[in-house]
Amino acid sequence: MAKRSKQAAGTPAIVALTAAGVAFTTHAYAHDPAHPSYGEEAAQALGVPPERVFKTLVADVDGVLTVAVVPVSGSLDLKALATAVGGKRAAMADPALAERATGYVRGGISPLGQRKRLRTVLDASASEHATICCSAGRRGLEVELAPADLAALTGAVLAPVARP
Repeated sequence: MAKRSKQAAGTPAIVALTAAGVAFTTHAYAHDPAHPSYGEEAAQALGVPPERVFKTLVADVDGVLTVAVVPVSGSLDLKALATAVGGKRAAMADPALAERATGYVRGGISPLGQRKRLRTVLDASASEHATICCSAGRRGLEVELAPADLAALTGAVLAPVARP
């Protein structure tokens, strides 16, 4: 059953998870604005291995915004992302455009509950874990869930899009 705090109840990601009836757990931590990496900060604060904490990145693939969900322990392979969605070229999206399209702020972009549902690619390494963590829709708040549930709720394609 879902565990959530009153603080987390209002994020669109948590609303989407609750509506879908999938099992999830929220994890809150004190976000440090001076930390150089949102994802690494989450992994450290939660005591979770970085290969189980996934960051949500928004890229432009042939003019179409596309979400990549990759472990914080690695980086996004833009060429692999383009290939995964049948595209030719990929580049990181302008942060302001990513924020407008998803409805979230940088460092708090969740693959769930986005303002506009964007096509999504979940790195294949997610399937190696019973659960993974990703942003719950704001800095300092992560959601832990089964990778299969994340893929189903976002319509994600599983593909190897991360590099170590």
